[in-house]
Amino acid sequence: MAKPRPEKKRAPQAAAGTKILPMELQVGDRLSDETGEYEVIGHPYTTNMGKIAHVRVRRVDQPDVTEMRTWSAHEHISVRRG
Repeated sequence: MAKPRPEKKRAPQAAAGTKILPMELQVGDRLSDETGEYEVIGHPYTTNMGKIAHVRVRRVDQPDVTEMRTWSAHEHISVRRG
């Protein structure tokens, strides 16, 4: 007699949100790191034959501060979708 397979338990989503690739970022997504919380204000694009992803972000607490964030295209990023 075969034993029933135990059900796989899913871990609850992290408080920071879901993990996605940089090219899956959408305008309005929010990311946080040690320097503060940022909101995506531009669509992502790649350079170096698709190996590096860039996106334009702004600080949530200081909307006039914008900057470019850069990641390797294979990195996963924690974001909150709003």
